[in-house]
Amino acid sequence: MTAAIEVVDLRKSYGETNAVDGISLTIQTGEIFAILGPNGAGKTTTVEILEGFRDRTSGEVRVLGSDPANLGIHESQWRNRIGIVLQSSSDAAELTIAETIHHFANYYTNPKDPETVIKLVGLEEKRDARIRTLSGGQRRRLDVALGIIGSPEILFLDEPTTGFDPEARRAFWDLIKLLKSEGTTILLTTHYLDEAEALADRVAVINAGRILDIATPQTLGGRHLAKAIISWSEDGRVQKIESDNPTEEVIELAARFGGNIPELSVARPSLEDIYLTMIEGNK
Repeated sequence: MTAAIEVVDLRKSYGETNAVDGISLTIQTGEIFAILGPNGAGKTTTVEILEGFRDRTSGEVRVLGSDPANLGIHESQWRNRIGIVLQSSSDAAELTIAETIHHFANYYTNPKDPETVIKLVGLEEKRDARIRTLSGGQRRRLDVALGIIGSPEILFLDEPTTGFDPEARRAFWDLIKLLKSEGTTILLTTHYLDEAEALADRVAVINAGRILDIATPQTLGGRHLAKAIISWSEDGRVQKIESDNPTEEVIELAARFGGNIPELSVARPSLEDIYLTMIEGNK
């Protein structure tokens, strides 16, 4: 696989404050990569540097083989290859959704069909509505539409499902999976741990401008090695044990109870459990 994004010892300082403090990572072409972290961890600053919207203090950055800070006369060609969904944006409030998406399609050499994009983001019924009349969730869907209209090779998504209801979030996840199947590389920042687990091939946890770990959602922070917690009901109380071999424990319990273990539950730490442990341990 080839690298779509390469970052080596990235730093961004504001006076004595290190917003980004030595981040290094590689994102492969076609990968969905999620960045997790609390507010102020350095997620948005990092992404804005990769997008070419913010200068860095030091370090090396390559996005699609180019340094976003030194694009020169090739900037328009480079931007033609990326899509961006920011945390917030402003636009012509009197234009309709259809007018806006059709207009932005003209900026790209290989745009998607605007009507197809309107359908993909679930705005068919609102295609003729003016932007000023949209709800927060509908407005966010329009942001996503504008991010993907140019058929980008890399799509940057900064908190993309903020304001989405559960049904809209699931539809968005399906869209992201579709884009991945088409070969799009996706860099996602999110506060939703279930979103990262559902979408990401790998995740990075950032806190205080530093990366704490990079791994798959299943192995982050040694999650796959954590002991399983087995719980059941016995003598009117909930019993719990931890085990490296839960199958063996459940077989023994089943023999003891004659095959039917009351209120049996076997669970390993969730991604959220691991994430919170990492963040708390790095304060």
